[in-house]
Amino acid sequence: MSLDLEQMKKNAIDFYRTAYLGEPAKAAEKYVGDMYIQHNPLVGDGVQAFIDYFDEMQRDYPDKSIEFVRAIAQGDLVALHTIQTWPGDIQYVTMDFLRFDENGKIVEHWDSIQEVPKESKNGNPMY
Repeated sequence: MSLDLEQMKKNAIDFYRTAYLGEPAKAAEKYVGDMYIQHNPLVGDGVQAFIDYFDEMQRDYPDKSIEFVRAIAQGDLVALHTIQTWPGDIQYVTMDFLRFDENGKIVEHWDSIQEVPKESKNGNPMY
């Protein structure tokens, strides 16, 4: 089965936005496959660990926001580039990679997160 790359990008963004903004169980139910492999060392493997992590994040930081800068799809992977704004006006740039199964469901996640520095030697934005 060939995966629809545009649909995968749309689903990846909706999945991430839904979980990030406080509804991780809904995100998991709609977009996650039979398994969920997590590579972020701060989050356990599996759907319930994902839900627990995002529930805690929403409880502790309800005023955070996210902007999706770009999404790139190739094969069974989607890469998301985001800018997150947290309380205290702290910003982070993230790169998330989501692997989809043959049914178009998310089954694996990797990420990299970096705080946006106050100064840059090159003057270019990180997003």
